[in-house]
Amino acid sequence: MPDKYWDDFDTGFTFKTPSITVTETHIVTWAGLTMDFYPLHMDKEFAARSPMKERVAHGPLIFGMAVGMAGLARVEGGSIIAWMGVDGMKMLAPVKIGDTITNNVEVVDRRETGKPTQGMQTWRYTIKNQREETVMVFDMKFLMYRKSSGA
Repeated sequence: MPDKYWDDFDTGFTFKTPSITVTETHIVTWAGLTMDFYPLHMDKEFAARSPMKERVAHGPLIFGMAVGMAGLARVEGGSIIAWMGVDGMKMLAPVKIGDTITNNVEVVDRRETGKPTQGMQTWRYTIKNQREETVMVFDMKFLMYRKSSGA
């Protein structure tokens, strides 16, 4: 039984997640899991010659960490039935080893569905580094329980 419902999250509702510092271990583990050994992530000398000047985290790693940070916050209270997709993902700045990222989440859209027991919401994830620079942004879509569901 959810602690919260679709009805509890109005457009404009915001929350901030716990932060995490991105480490070399995160990058190496991600590369091993995904087989993405691109030298910009793995090779110090290659990265030093690039415009980035040093190794950077994989964009999909930052996406995964942002999703995980939001889950750790437990704001949704068990109200999410299903993840329905992601829109508008943009990587706006590199995340380097030692950067600390935080996810700022805002409900930007909510609508009823054809079922009185369910609703859809769009949550904008804005990931910032320790300098408050936005490094990534995307919209997550969720199918959620409504209070009328009796869940």
